[in-house]
Amino acid sequence: MFKQFWSGMSGLLVGLAIMTTTPAGADALKDEIAPTGKLRVAIAISPAGGAFWSTKTETGYAGVPVDLGKAMAEQLGVPVEYVAHNNSGQIVDATSKGTWDVTFLPKDPEREARMSFGPIYEVADATYIVKAGSAAMNFQTLDQPGIKVAAVNNTTTMRGAIAHLKNAEVTGYQTYDEIFGLLKSGEVDAFALSRDQLNAMAKKIPGTRVLDETFKQTVTAVAVPLDHPLALAFATKFMTEAPSNGVLRKAYDNNGLKDNPIRVK
Repeated sequence: MFKQFWSGMSGLLVGLAIMTTTPAGADALKDEIAPTGKLRVAIAISPAGGAFWSTKTETGYAGVPVDLGKAMAEQLGVPVEYVAHNNSGQIVDATSKGTWDVTFLPKDPEREARMSFGPIYEVADATYIVKAGSAAMNFQTLDQPGIKVAAVNNTTTMRGAIAHLKNAEVTGYQTYDEIFGLLKSGEVDAFALSRDQLNAMAKKIPGTRVLDETFKQTVTAVAVPLDHPLALAFATKFMTEAPSNGVLRKAYDNNGLKDNPIRVK
């Protein structure tokens, strides 16, 4: 049943994508995906890096979503504008406000009810980093009463940690930077995030340790607001081609991920 549904949906999206190649179709696409005359790309800012997070630079922004949004805008023939947020939850909350046109963020069932997702371009393993001096060596010893686990608020990883941990207390915070400071000072016992990002964090906070187990696979995908069929068709085609035409690999390589394999679903 699912295969039949996806086959039909794929056919519909391909048909819509073909329609946008005509002059009238291209105008209709731009009216839907870039109503302000610019492609507004929603990004989340932190020093975490990876395939989802972006960073603030002296000249603007850098990150995989930044590069993908720029390439998408160039293909559309419109300028790009970045709309910065503190985390993916804020991007989701802004969906109904019409402040952005396309984004690249972790996907889960709750978000699928609030926006339309295209292809997944990153699969990341989520785990925990524990503070210096922690006795926790695995999930069992971490999941104890009185243990404080931090997560970025209203994210797929936070929801996954809440479902995973039965005894430890999971608390959401707005920014990666805030949690970094709390972990460094020992005010929280652990931080839930993707393994690659936590491995990088461990190098910055001596004594911390990333647990070996994985509690969740986080998948990151392109997304547009609901009821934007032309935008979804274009974003789907763009991201379907990105792994093979070099656009995705270039975005990874430009943002410190040259050693990271591209993991798509």
